[in-house]
Amino acid sequence: MKNNIILFAVATLALNSCGIYKKYEPVATLPENLYREEIAPADTFSIGNISWRDLFTDPALQSLIERGLANNTDLRIAHLKVQEAEAALMTSRLSYLPSLSLDPQGTTSSFDKAKASWTYNVPVSASWEIDIFGRLTNAKRRAQAVVAQSRDYEQAVQTQLIAAVANNYFTLLMLDAQIEISTATEAAWKESVATTRAMKAAGMVTEAALSQTEATYYNICTTLLDLQEQLNQAENALSLLLADVPHRIPRGRLADQQLPENLSVGVPLQILSNRPDVRSAEQSLAQAFYTTNAARSAFYPSLTLSGSTGWTNNVGGV
Repeated sequence: MKNNIILFAVATLALNSCGIYKKYEPVATLPENLYREEIAPADTFSIGNISWRDLFTDPALQSLIERGLANNTDLRIAHLKVQEAEAALMTSRLSYLPSLSLDPQGTTSSFDKAKASWTYNVPVSASWEIDIFGRLTNAKRRAQAVVAQSRDYEQAVQTQLIAAVANNYFTLLMLDAQIEISTATEAAWKESVATTRAMKAAGMVTEAALSQTEATYYNICTTLLDLQEQLNQAENALSLLLADVPHRIPRGRLADQQLPENLSVGVPLQILSNRPDVRSAEQSLAQAFYTTNAARSAFYPSLTLSGSTGWTNNVGGV
C-alpha cells in the first residue's frame, strides 16, 4: 500500500512537470527600452475608459448608434457565438458527472393461436470517468477560453460598429457643411457671371474674362454635384450599417458638435489591455495551450467506472 502511494505521488509530480495541469499564464516580460525613452504620462485615464455616450453627446448620433447595436447583423452573429461558446462550456462541465443510459425494450410472441406473451426488458447502465490525467480539466479550461474570446470578439464588433456609425455620421455633417459653403459660393459666382456679362455688353471687359468667369462658375456647379453624390453614398453606407433601406439620415450640424476638450492618451500598455481584439488574440493562445495539454493527457490511460443493471419480466399471456 505504501509503495502504491509513493508511485501515485511520483506520477502526480511527473504530470505536473509535463504541464498537464498547468494554467495558461501570459508573458508579462518586455524587452528593455522597448519604447526607447520612457515618458511617464501625467494622467493614466485614457479615451478607452470613456463611454461612447459620454464621448458622443449628439442625440441624433446616439439614436443611430442604438439602432445599429439593435439591428446590425454582424453584432447578432457575434452574440450567437457567445451563446454557442457558453453552451459548449456547460457541456464540458457536465462531463465531470456520471452518464446514464436507459434502453427499454419490449417483445410479444404468440404460437398456435395462443394468447400473446409479453416480455419487458429495462437495462440501465452508468459510467463515470475519473479525471486523473487532466483530460476533462483541460477541455473545460479551453471552453472557458473560447467563451472569453467570443465575448471579446463581440465587444470588438460592437466597438467597430460604433466607430463606423460615428465616422459616417461626421462625414455626413462634413459634407453638409461643404455643400452649404459650395451653394453660397455658387450663388455668389452666379451673380459675378451676370455682372461680367453686363460689363462685357458695356465693353468694359473682354470675352476672355467672361469665359474665365463662366468656367469658374461651372466648375463650382460640378463640385456641388459631386458633393451631393458623395452625400447620397454616405447615407447609403450608414443605412447599410443600420440594416435598413437607404434613406435620408436625420442629423444635426457640424458647428453644434461638442466633444470632450481634454482627451488623455494614457499609458500605451493600458490602451492595449483595453482593446478587445488584443484580448481575443490572447485567448486564442490560451486555447492552443489547453489543446496541447489535452493532447498530452491523451497519452495516458483513462480511468472509467462503469456498471449496468436491468429488469426483465415475462408477464405471460394476456
